[in-house]
Amino acid sequence: MNQPKTILVTGASTGIGYGCVKEFHKRGYHVFGSVRKPADAERLQKEMPDRFTPLLFDVADLEAIEQAVQTVEQTLGENQGLGGLINNAGVALGGPLMLQTMEEIRQHFEVNVFGLIQVTKAFLPLLGARSNHPTAPGKILNISSVGGKIGAPFIGAYVSTKHAVEGLSESWRRELLLYGIDVIIIGPGAVKTPIWDKGIKIDKYQKTPYDESIHNFVNYIHSENEKALSLEFTGKRIANIFEKRKPKARYAIVPQKMKNWTLPRLLPVRLIDRAIGKQTGLIKK
Repeated sequence: MNQPKTILVTGASTGIGYGCVKEFHKRGYHVFGSVRKPADAERLQKEMPDRFTPLLFDVADLEAIEQAVQTVEQTLGENQGLGGLINNAGVALGGPLMLQTMEEIRQHFEVNVFGLIQVTKAFLPLLGARSNHPTAPGKILNISSVGGKIGAPFIGAYVSTKHAVEGLSESWRRELLLYGIDVIIIGPGAVKTPIWDKGIKIDKYQKTPYDESIHNFVNYIHSENEKALSLEFTGKRIANIFEKRKPKARYAIVPQKMKNWTLPRLLPVRLIDRAIGKQTGLIKK
């Protein structure tokens, strides 16, 4: 059986999700894209008047997710399954964990972890987790991050959720062997998205002991953003991975890969601690 050319991308309005929607649509897929705002649904529908169905839901809203499942079922019709799910929706609110509110920290888990679990559970039957599924099983791509393996300061809540995504993806991939549904981890590095511009409110931490170092960290993030991967490149790379017949379990899509991925994973952790501490000013000279 062939895998159907249908895919659902969460967090489709901007960033990596938007890059994926555009690339899969270009390749002839019928794309379902989740957005939270009607204006974004309307904008995307105008950009892609055919083979695109907006789904209006927040990944933390179970009732809205269940309504979206019904919409997808009706659109697909009988004897059709969903070819893929890309769990991309996420939130990143930076700040030192010692000073961040528990509400902000919990929000990361509600969206990045529990939301991902809710969406996946809801769409698993359409991906093939049921008896007599009419098409080949689908694939799940969970968007993690370099932060799923390497923890930077001032994004600890986000990093924690991405570590969680890595772990649950491993377990789920093995559990879903029963149905032939593959689970692949995508770990992007710096990509030209607005996520950090929206997420790190450094003014909140003025006149705290972290004032100088968090400014240094944000300046570093902005400098790395200038070398970041484009949405077009990232969307194409993810689509290529999705279409592989025998994909690896995890892919790192990282600019300057030796510096930003390979070396930090090989060097002693304490050495990395000192380098980050000196660069940000967390270690005083």
